Amino acid sequence: MIRKLLRFNWLSFGAMIALVVIGTLTIKSAGGARDVFFHDKWIDNLQTAVFGLAIYAVLAFVDYRRYLSWLSLPAYVGAVLLLVLVLLVGSSQMGGKRWLWFFQPSEVAKLCVLAFLSQVFGSEEFSFRGRFGFRGFLVAAGLAGLPALLILMEPDLGTTLALVPAVIVILLVAGVWRKGIVTMMGVGVLLAATLLGSVYEAEKPGAAEKTRQSIRYYLGAGDDRRTETQEKRFALAPLKPHQYGRIQTFLFPEGDRTGGSYNYLQARIAIASGGVWGKGFGKGETNHLKYLPQSVSMNDFIFCVYAEEQGYMGSLALLGLFAVLCLSGVWTAGTATDLRGRLMALGVSTLIFAHVYVNIAMSIGLVPITGLPLPFISSGRTFLVIVMAGLGIVQSISIHREELR
Repeated sequence: MIRKLLRFNWLSFGAMIALVVIGTLTIKSAGGARDVFFHDKWIDNLQTAVFGLAIYAVLAFVDYRRYLSWLSLPAYVGAVLLLVLVLLVGSSQMGGKRWLWFFQPSEVAKLCVLAFLSQVFGSEEFSFRGRFGFRGFLVAAGLAGLPALLILMEPDLGTTLALVPAVIVILLVAGVWRKGIVTMMGVGVLLAATLLGSVYEAEKPGAAEKTRQSIRYYLGAGDDRRTETQEKRFALAPLKPHQYGRIQTFLFPEGDRTGGSYNYLQARIAIASGGVWGKGFGKGETNHLKYLPQSVSMNDFIFCVYAEEQGYMGSLALLGLFAVLCLSGVWTAGTATDLRGRLMALGVSTLIFAHVYVNIAMSIGLVPITGLPLPFISSGRTFLVIVMAGLGIVQSISIHREELR
């Protein structure tokens, strides 16, 4: 045990505990501006963190090779079954079926997918011909694509987008069809740029109404009243109207101040009003006067609450803690003695980075708005436990890196 404690990554553990404390306090402040039902949500978050810490400890001090070998496949199969079950009998909230009883299967599935891919491409147990070529890519695409498709059907685009970069990093580091994956990434960037350009051409001031309607229709967000000729067309990018609206808001945030742009503008106001040092805990007017929409103040836009109260310096400190977590994961990957541990550590670190980047970039207007929680800070029991479990696995890779298989 003493040798394990000597290899324990105390820096990463300390950053995690600090983020739990900051998240609990921020949830308490954000919940205080909402209905009485939400005033004690910080207690739920604290209790969930204690449960997550217990899981963290178990995963950290047990050799990761054992449970990845024995549990990665059953966990993956179980996650897929849960995703199917949530579509059948899950509870509907805010336009989607994402909850099964008291948890979100999509959050569980993310960690299970990363663990199984790490096991498949990082160990000899799943060795097969062409594992690192195009055939291996097809296998990986199938393994990751099935749960991703089920998550999209909920629908939950944000969770799927957060999973993609983690899967790509695992495949690239494992050496799975690297040229093809890099080419596909380039094509993806080109398509995203084309999509943004199309929406810009449709919505820019002075655009012809015919052009606007045509682009909207071909992007899947047009008027439902179609002519006989239009019935033969198909959507080149099947965006839903609210997704099209989010891209429009991103490109033209001043266009609809009381409608689609309201959340975005209030988020920027809250962050900017915090100044250098912030207004102090529980003193953010934008949140407590309910200018920041209460439906998102505790989850998707909780960074705005934190930034208004803690200011620029507090935000830098928060980003520093996240940097410690992610860089510790990269260091652990670099010191891992087997490919399986290296892939898992990088996958978890990339997943956390993706959540942090997208959530904060969304709040300050660098990317379109999408529903994605900020690790440890946003209110969400399932996601908190899953992130702590993922970090527990990374800690296990650090502790057991010098042990024989």
